[in-house]
Formats: sequence, structure tokens, C-alpha cells
Amino acid sequence: MRTPIRTLVTLAAALALTSCATTGATGATPVDVSGADVATRTPENGDRFEEYRVAGQLRMVKITPVRGAPYYLYDRDGDGALDRDEADKLPQTYWKLFSW
Repeated sequence: MRTPIRTLVTLAAALALTSCATTGATGATPVDVSGADVATRTPENGDRFEEYRVAGQLRMVKITPVRGAPYYLYDRDGDGALDRDEADKLPQTYWKLFSW
């Protein structure tokens, strides 16, 4: 009889810790895209690309695949190139894990 209660308490503690691990941001992006021009395009495969440009410079791309969660690519330092992992030269991809 103690095992279900212990499992429930462990699950509740894990969920509480997960909510504490979120950034607590109010939906703000890591780059400033206020006043950005948004261009949306949809290729043949059905994915949706939203490009956010500030003063003509690409700052953020939101990719919404036909199947799966949307993800983001950013230009955090404003050099005009999307951020890449220096070791593998791959784009740094970000998913929004939680939202309230």
C-alpha cells in the first residue's frame, strides 16, 4: 500500500522540480525582435518558416514542421549569421519546452 503513495510523492516532486527548472521568462526571445518584419514562406513539404528581420538583418527563424514541435534559430550576437556550434558547425536549435 505504501508503494503507490511513494510513487505519487516522487512524481509530484519531479513535476515541481521541472517547473522550477524553466527560465520563468514571459515568452521573451533571447534576441530583440521588437518591430521586426516577419516574412512567412511554406516550401513544398509543408513546413512553415517565419523569418524575423530587424533593419533588414535576419535575427530569428521559427520553423514549424508539418509533424512535430516548432523550433527556433537565433542570431544572438547580431553579426548577420545564425548561431552555430563551433565544434560541429551545425545550427544551434532551440525548442520551447514549457509554456504557461
